Amino acid sequence: MFLWMAGGGTGGHVYPGLAVLQALKAAGPMDVLYVGGSGSVEERLVARAGLPFAGIPAGGLHGLAPWRAARNLVKLAQGFFAALRLGRRRRPDVLFVTGGYASVPVALAAWVLRVPILLYLPDIEPGLAVRFIARLATRIGVTVEESRAFLPARKVVVTGYPVRPEFAGIERAAARAALGLPDGEPVLLAFGGSTGARSINQAVVENLEGLLEVAHVVHISGERDWPWVAARADTLPAPARGRYHPYPYLHGAAMGQALAAADLAVCRAGASTLGELPYFGLPAVLVPYPYAWRYQRVNAEWLVSRGAAVILEDARLKGELVPTVRSLLEDPARLSEMRERARALSRPDAAGHLAQWLAEIRG
Repeated sequence: MFLWMAGGGTGGHVYPGLAVLQALKAAGPMDVLYVGGSGSVEERLVARAGLPFAGIPAGGLHGLAPWRAARNLVKLAQGFFAALRLGRRRRPDVLFVTGGYASVPVALAAWVLRVPILLYLPDIEPGLAVRFIARLATRIGVTVEESRAFLPARKVVVTGYPVRPEFAGIERAAARAALGLPDGEPVLLAFGGSTGARSINQAVVENLEGLLEVAHVVHISGERDWPWVAARADTLPAPARGRYHPYPYLHGAAMGQALAAADLAVCRAGASTLGELPYFGLPAVLVPYPYAWRYQRVNAEWLVSRGAAVILEDARLKGELVPTVRSLLEDPARLSEMRERARALSRPDAAGHLAQWLAEIRG
């Protein structure tokens, strides 16, 4: 099988594709080409996974000034012709796409070449790119049942969110030992996705002493904010410094260890939270990103409505972070109930289901 993959510019959209690819490889050898936006976050993530990557011009349209949207529309047209040339040199058997503006020209080229398309929606509510690609797709996988309302029902199958295969088998005690965290003490995990989250980083750093009074803090800042986060760590007195565990980024199994080791997470509400938090049964304080389309808000409200998380607004984060975290960590019964409710949402067989659909629709 010659598989094309395409996805959005974030880890929450790239990692599901990599998980499905691992499930496919278990059934036999294959050739893979990831086609995405040149210079994007996904290009770096795909390179780290050791996959060949073909960069094409791409740009978003939503929420931009008219002149920028027009410029990006030209880029998307250029991306379509670049993807079409790639496909004509060697036609793929099937395309697996997870949305994002860079995937639109790839999906359109695949459709013109009559290549079957499996679209997977990581978030609950689709954006413009996914809505467009849904018209071209042969089959559509979704994370949760509620997504059916936004897409052609006859094409949709509920699969769950494909969790990274390197997370399998990670146990809490071993994870804590690997990260130098003690047994029997609360652990708070704060992170902001593949590029970090400035407001979460600022809130953690400005409230560090208060947070360290109630928990060990594993803080994944992202590379962008790492210099000043690391500098702040150096100012802590020795006892507090031993309870603060900052990292610029954690890849692969190390991120799984952080999720397994934690009692509570503070994070954005990107697509990965719908799969990874339930997989580890990790309760969360979700802080939806306020300056983009509403998909993070929808994701967060879905988890909150099922008792697995609470929402803390970005604008109130600095002032309310410590009391929110303290109230949860000091209420073991509530935290335990949130943990069980999160676990009940897990679909660990999601990657296998999507791999099966890919094998069935291939040309």
